[in-house]
Amino acid sequence: MSARENLPASSRQLMTELQSSGLRLVDPRAGVSSRRGGAGPSDHKAVTVDGVTIMVPVHTSTAWDSPFVAGQPDANGNSALMRNTIPIASISFPKAPRFYAMQTLDGVPYSHIATLHSADVLATTVLQTCIRYESRRKSCKFCAIGQSLAAGRTIARKTPEQLAEVARAAVLLDGVKHMVLTTGTPPTPDRGAQILCESAFAIRAAVDLPIQAQCEPPDDDRWFERMKASGIDTLGMHLEAVTPAVRERIMPGKASVPVSRYMQAFEAAVAVFGRGQVSTYILAGLGDSAQAIVDMARDLIALGVYPFVVPFVPISGTPLEDHPAPTPDFMRSVLMPIGAMLAQANMRSADIKAGCGKCGACSSLSSYEV
Repeated sequence: MSARENLPASSRQLMTELQSSGLRLVDPRAGVSSRRGGAGPSDHKAVTVDGVTIMVPVHTSTAWDSPFVAGQPDANGNSALMRNTIPIASISFPKAPRFYAMQTLDGVPYSHIATLHSADVLATTVLQTCIRYESRRKSCKFCAIGQSLAAGRTIARKTPEQLAEVARAAVLLDGVKHMVLTTGTPPTPDRGAQILCESAFAIRAAVDLPIQAQCEPPDDDRWFERMKASGIDTLGMHLEAVTPAVRERIMPGKASVPVSRYMQAFEAAVAVFGRGQVSTYILAGLGDSAQAIVDMARDLIALGVYPFVVPFVPISGTPLEDHPAPTPDFMRSVLMPIGAMLAQANMRSADIKAGCGKCGACSSLSSYEV
């Protein structure tokens, strides 16, 4: 049983509330720098609660009005968490990783190649551009993939050699345990599978690091075999929203790939990667009902797909920046039944080899797998 599954109910509830309500910081410089914009998790900061590190919104409109406030950290990095003015818990912030101080031979900071998510997960967006993002009429309205590129905090294309160099340093210097490779969708029918294969192959040649790759379903299911052969351990293909009406309204370009194609791709991918090693992001709070999310999760679990349900975070500078985050009550109404279904199916996050579901920092779902 993982540390998250051993959490007392009070800590699980606090994590759920923090991820819905966000956090105000007395000292925003504490610990690992917060992430503004980018492919996600964005406008978040890593916070350790009861020994578990989660990602908590700090730069969103919701967070600015949050009842939760983190006090000034002490010499050991611990901070009092207050609900309004009442201390309710002690939290801490992970320190910046050592590999952030390094740069490539051509002068690119390692932090522009890949970043630390949570406590021990390295993540990168291999291609920081996307055909969906190029037109605001077709783009996903929650997406901020272009923001970090425009701000000069990353580069448009990370080469396999750069990724391998940074991954090796992150393992040796900071004990990174697994890695996430995501990508904007290129104008090719493989939808990014090829560049993910090239990246994974180079990384695994340099360091023994479990890898999750994330992309839209490619046009040809044979890409799943190629991705597995390149060294990719787990695969994420993200629905985000589960009902056609919400998908068409929130992500008109991506909705051109119907849910039926995702389900076909999930089935084919599970046959290659194994049960529980294929996952999908579902953003609760975009407009899908709790029942629709739970029903979709049930279908996904039956296929062997892990439904990683996270609270929607309204990112500044996007069309949905003023969209409300889901309430803690809404999140509990979704996470409790899905966590129970995952436990009953013996398909827990702790058994995922690599990726967002294994990390679990963007959702308290794994703490409900009891």
